[in-house]
Amino acid sequence: MRDQEMRDRGFRGRAVRHTGTRLFSTLLLIWLAIGLIAAGQRHYFEGSPTNCAGWGTIALTALAGPLNYMGMNPKVDDCTLPQPSQ
Repeated sequence: MRDQEMRDRGFRGRAVRHTGTRLFSTLLLIWLAIGLIAAGQRHYFEGSPTNCAGWGTIALTALAGPLNYMGMNPKVDDCTLPQPSQ
């Protein structure tokens, strides 16, 4: 009987962890989707960004997510990529 109880507890613990992981993943996807919607509303996708500052601004806007609607306006002004070694 005790072995059965231990197995039941282990199963419930995994179910709770799995539910928490699923909830976190869902919230993360919603957060990023809101950020991408904000980038779209700012017309960042209309022209293709030709430098890393343009791509950086899009990435920061997407990562900021709902914070964009609370006044945050992340932008990357200057971006220098490291030169390849010779």
